[in-house]
Amino acid sequence: MQTLKVPPSGGGGGMKAIVDCNNFYCSCERLFKPHLDNKPVVVLSNNDGCIISRSDEAKKLGVAMAGPYFMAKPLIQKHGVATFSSNYNLYGDLSWRVMETLRILLGEEKVEVYSVDECFLDLTGFEEKDLQQLALNMRRTVEEWTGIKVSIGVAPTKVLCKVANHLAKKNKIETECVVVLDTPEKIITALKKTPVEDVWGVGRQYAGKLKYGWNVHTAFELSTLSEEFGNKFLGGVVGVRLIKELRGEPTIDLEEELVNKKMIATTRMFGSPVGSISDIKEAVATYTSRAAEKLRRQHSAAKVVSVFVVTKDQSHQQNFKQYGTISSYTTLPYATSFTNELITPAVQLVDGLYEEGQLYKKAGVMLSGIVPDASIQGNIFVPEQKNCGRKLMDMIDNINFSQRDDILKFAASGTQRDWKMRQELRSPRYTTRWDELFTVK
Repeated sequence: MQTLKVPPSGGGGGMKAIVDCNNFYCSCERLFKPHLDNKPVVVLSNNDGCIISRSDEAKKLGVAMAGPYFMAKPLIQKHGVATFSSNYNLYGDLSWRVMETLRILLGEEKVEVYSVDECFLDLTGFEEKDLQQLALNMRRTVEEWTGIKVSIGVAPTKVLCKVANHLAKKNKIETECVVVLDTPEKIITALKKTPVEDVWGVGRQYAGKLKYGWNVHTAFELSTLSEEFGNKFLGGVVGVRLIKELRGEPTIDLEEELVNKKMIATTRMFGSPVGSISDIKEAVATYTSRAAEKLRRQHSAAKVVSVFVVTKDQSHQQNFKQYGTISSYTTLPYATSFTNELITPAVQLVDGLYEEGQLYKKAGVMLSGIVPDASIQGNIFVPEQKNCGRKLMDMIDNINFSQRDDILKFAASGTQRDWKMRQELRSPRYTTRWDELFTVK
């Protein structure tokens, strides 16, 4: 077995941490409804289709994660589980507050936002002798300033931070939501307690192979495998890095540049089946706008636009024509990230997909042929104002990010949007809408 490598205890040199919001969406809903503390709560996905967040109390009742809402509804109603539609305006704003709190405490350069409810911290240079107390103070400050409860895992590597955080969340009362792995002994104990399927980076397919093919059931057993094994059977360089990280050897740097996506997609179910081509075009234009925003966020441009629609099953009707997914694509003369230049071909593709009399339940837009926007060659024959389009796009993105809900939109996206997804149980957007501010009586 390879020797575990851990930075010197005390001083925090080389140590990292992950801060993970507990049952984040449910915590956001509870923040303005304190009577739901210690009560079962669930949050539903787009269109109120599936369960995407559960409080600990809901988990104990047996409410399944990612399960269809209609199947869980009898159990939810039986136990009076508070149920909410997704409220992304609220969640996004509270996420920003949590991350900003950590930036204030540690410094902006020490915080790497990983997802809406997680971030990694660089603890290098902090001279607190007790990392446990440092993490506890951060946890309490975040909860006091934002109202959101978090768990913190501290370790020499990102993968071990995830292991520590998993154990902190698993035993919240015993650990006070903080676990620090700062010695080889603590790391080995934690790895032995962690099933291999719970290791960050080990998917369901690899977990099955490890358990039933090579008799590897814990993170500790995984850490004892050779780097050659990781290279051959666990995805090459990714597998080697995983094994090294489990041994305490940092290979995934904080703020390491993420690999840009090769394809960007935005898809949604309609709130109810749609039969009008104008409604479908509005939806496609809206989804294209969202995809273009994601494209600009990673400083890229796309040359291929694909559109698909999913028909509703009408096989019980005599004039039933078809059921399933229909798609088409077009290649642009040059790569672009401008929303208007992407909406036009996307909407035109709908004309070839739409069939009169058919009902549609879903649509989506995919952008591919992605290249860095810095590599796009300028054109002296294009009017100057067109070459300044990026400034306009940046302005639209900034205003929409600060105001939410696409307050600036292209006319092709429509104004009524009768096709929008269902959110029948959405709570007020307490922190981003003047007319929905929380009222204290």
